[in-house]
Amino acid sequence: MATKDSETKKQSGSTSSREDQEPEAQASARVRQKADEVRDEADALVDQIDEILEENAETFVKSFIQKGGE
Repeated sequence: MATKDSETKKQSGSTSSREDQEPEAQASARVRQKADEVRDEADALVDQIDEILEENAETFVKSFIQKGGE
């Protein structure tokens, strides 16, 4: 009987570990999805900054040119 009890524990243990992995996998998928969203938002922000700099590039560069004895 001790063998059946230990086999039952092994089986229930493997089942619970599978159940534990499913929420972790779902959480991992959510984290990946959120990371992708944040990355996309950051890329969009960088694109906006690039557009603004391209539009105002001449003025932007002139503001850094030293004049006379500065």
